[in-house]
Amino acid sequence: MTSLAIPSATSAAATSASTTAAQSGSSSSGSGSAASLTQSDFLQLLTAQMQYQTPTNPADPTELASEFAAISTVNGIDKLNTTVSGLANGGAASAISQAAGLVGKQVAVAGNTITADAAGAATGAFDLQTAAQNVSVSILSPSGAVAGTMNLGALPAGQSSFTWPGGAPGSQYTYQVNATNAAGATVPVNTYSVYSVEGVNVAGSSQTLNVFGTSEVIPVSEIQTVLGGSS
Repeated sequence: MTSLAIPSATSAAATSASTTAAQSGSSSSGSGSAASLTQSDFLQLLTAQMQYQTPTNPADPTELASEFAAISTVNGIDKLNTTVSGLANGGAASAISQAAGLVGKQVAVAGNTITADAAGAATGAFDLQTAAQNVSVSILSPSGAVAGTMNLGALPAGQSSFTWPGGAPGSQYTYQVNATNAAGATVPVNTYSVYSVEGVNVAGSSQTLNVFGTSEVIPVSEIQTVLGGSS
């Protein structure tokens, strides 16, 4: 059987296209992997393949379908990466917005420190593991002396707060909570340090808070509860 001959000009073009494709493939391999090819690169290679295919041995339709699927996959990955990037940026913006919303609020972290505001009032918070019949709070000065006491009476299990009005403006105190149930047994208590939020730091991988009463910043992740607006 006589084979169909391809004109020399076409053969040269085919050879050129094949060389270009090979060089492109070599360049891609040298730069890392075929994953660096864009959708436009795939279309250019596929067009050259179809244009210069051998008449007696045309491209296999199955292979063409696979190549179209590869183009679709690359395009889909590009769109997915764009979507994920947008979600990540949106999540960061949301976190910053939530942290900024804490300015002017009182937040509680693990500890037992309270700071008197400009009016001399100091707020504390604690958590009772079970209901208590009698709850009292002792306020201690920096030297450890008792600066004041408060009788809070009976309280349910869970979080409670108190405000002691007898502090010196800007001064820090510590406090102790004594709680007993109806049988006179001690009720376990978790105490919190309460601070008024003055500013938010958004630099770095996590947000931190500037608070009244200490020069140390407080990571947002350490906040146990938000009490509300400061007085």
